[in-house]
Amino acid sequence: MNSEANNPVTDEEVFTGHEGGKLSIGVARSIQTQRDLSIAYTPGVAKVSRSIATDPALAERYTWAHRLVAVVSDGTAVLGLGDVGPSAALPVMEGKAALFRSFAGLNSIPLVLNTTDVDEIVETLVRLRPSFGAVNLEDIAAPRCFELEERVIEALDCPVMHDDQHGTAIVVLAALRGALAVEDRKLPSLRVVISGAGSAGVACARILQAAGVGDVTVLDSRGIIHAGRAGLNPIKEQIANETNASGLRGGLSDALAGADVFIGLSGSTITEDELASMGSDAIVFALSNPDPEIHPDVAARYAKVVATGRSDFPNQINNVLAFPGVFRGALDAGATKITDGMKLAAADAIFDVAAENLGVNHIVPSPLDARVAPAVSAAVEKAARADGVA
Repeated sequence: MNSEANNPVTDEEVFTGHEGGKLSIGVARSIQTQRDLSIAYTPGVAKVSRSIATDPALAERYTWAHRLVAVVSDGTAVLGLGDVGPSAALPVMEGKAALFRSFAGLNSIPLVLNTTDVDEIVETLVRLRPSFGAVNLEDIAAPRCFELEERVIEALDCPVMHDDQHGTAIVVLAALRGALAVEDRKLPSLRVVISGAGSAGVACARILQAAGVGDVTVLDSRGIIHAGRAGLNPIKEQIANETNASGLRGGLSDALAGADVFIGLSGSTITEDELASMGSDAIVFALSNPDPEIHPDVAARYAKVVATGRSDFPNQINNVLAFPGVFRGALDAGATKITDGMKLAAADAIFDVAAENLGVNHIVPSPLDARVAPAVSAAVEKAARADGVA
């Protein structure tokens, strides 16, 4: 267990750390003299504005917009808190912006929108497009998040990614590669059970299948999602047709019997009996926060490899391993979108860093490992060029 578990963060530290917000605007060049002022603002800035008006492509060189990530949320699915609204979502978006700067050297700006209407959000981002170079969608409730991401990607000519979906999926795939390397197993032989059909669950199912996992079963609050099940929304209908190669029916107990991997993304719980029914050398990713689906110490009695979303246990599945490098690589490439190939490349890069010191309690790097973001960025940039979106 991480030693920080014995020295938990206090409420006072948390609120002090957020007082006044977590962001400030830095100035790239000093303004000390009248000459500095004339260059940075009037009259000098007018020359730059005239040049950009004549050739809009010059904005990439003479403004920060092409390197600026907009972190966008409507506050409807914030952490494990749910629909808390845009104002309460802002501290999270500020934190995300701080992580972009700290881990990838990217400027970013939090934008919380006082609407949940997809058309209005898309229109807002289209109108703001000259001000940023990429969009990180964040904490937007499912299933609306799927439509919103698709619509924003269609509307904008820049990288767009809903991190709750794809950041989670990238790190889960990287961690699974690490666990399989420890056990000397391969993706095609696996039967994976995903508990949770929200944004992260759907994205994990899709990236695992794209990576070559042989059999993925997804459950929601009503049980196994399967073809022909009544009451499925369009996204779950797609999942029903894409997954569950074994044709399972029923609930979590039915899905876990003989399964190789459990990935928890729903906040539900699993029992020791259900865990014991899994196959030998089971892999358990109990990722709900703050309370995992089963305590890691209990899971370790039955599973060979255990991961959580928490920092006080080994193998933390943390999106910060993915999103800073993904956006940095996309922007470095001048990419117009983030492709599936770029996401798979990011997962491989995270695994490659972990592979240098692989073990049961080290299937992914630490979120604070300074090697991760540059490795992910380089892999994503290369994949963008290979995929023809650079």
